[in-house]
Amino acid sequence: MKNYNKMIFVAGHNGMVGSAIYRELKLQGFKNLVTKSKSELDLTSQVDVQNFFKKIKIDEVYLAAAKVGGIYANNNFPANFIYDNLMIQSNVINSAFLSGVKKLLFLGSSCIYPANSTQPMGESSLLTGKLESTNEAYAIAKIAGIKMCESYNRQFSSTHLIDYRSVMPTNLYGPGDNYHENNSHVLPALIKRFYEAKINSVRNVNCWGTGSPFREFLHVDDLADACIFALEKWNTFSENSPRDSEGNILYWLNVGSKEEISIKELAYKIANKVGYKGNISWDISKPDGTPRKKLDISILKNLGWEAKINLDDGIKKTFESYLETIKNKILRE
Repeated sequence: MKNYNKMIFVAGHNGMVGSAIYRELKLQGFKNLVTKSKSELDLTSQVDVQNFFKKIKIDEVYLAAAKVGGIYANNNFPANFIYDNLMIQSNVINSAFLSGVKKLLFLGSSCIYPANSTQPMGESSLLTGKLESTNEAYAIAKIAGIKMCESYNRQFSSTHLIDYRSVMPTNLYGPGDNYHENNSHVLPALIKRFYEAKINSVRNVNCWGTGSPFREFLHVDDLADACIFALEKWNTFSENSPRDSEGNILYWLNVGSKEEISIKELAYKIANKVGYKGNISWDISKPDGTPRKKLDISILKNLGWEAKINLDDGIKKTFESYLETIKNKILRE
């Protein structure tokens, strides 16, 4: 039976993932949600984070706070990505443990898996090969977070009854996404580019790479539902807990959708959704990233969870939220 009165800290509630988790928790009836903006709590400060957990008795944590970005940002600011993420997750996980938090969910990323992993990528692919170079710093930080949760479980689960686990989402999109020209992920970047080309009557839109890589996309509202499902229904230490091919307990699970699409096909799909009628060209001097990234989501499916929002509906909803963002920006100005 769910305890709807427990104190839940959603770290990173202003981000795309954190805000979706917050909305879904509210929707499911959880009443005591704790949030802190970046100006209220600097998660990279060990002292500040420890003091926060000392002041408020937290029961559960959703650790969605992170420094994120697309290929350009990861390529050009690797020091920022590895430092900020290592500090945020280390401070929150350790302070949660010291304050007696029993359950914590860490948000990882599918980029933790090697660039040339067998497709689809299962949880056991972790640390079996070389990472994709364009986001290596971010991936290493996320791997450290996964292993930190695993290490705390291995050392303290029996003595302190903690259960810290991680989920690895595939490529995300949806309300609250980042539409920065250079620092956004591919789907929101394409929405912004094609919409601006439409309203400015631009005849040609030039996209990065060859368009040949395949990607899997998951709507952030589906991820939020999966996160709550994982923390509520997935018992890491039960007899039926997920295990790898060698029988070892799994402390992280993949979260993905059923759909996979090439970047080129995605570009034409988004152009159609926003009403852009011009030409689309491809700059092959720009990097493609990993050729294919498809997650094996069979373990989570066997636990009883599947994505519900298909890509066409998800793009439509995301474009509507993008237009709302533009409208609100104009009103503020």
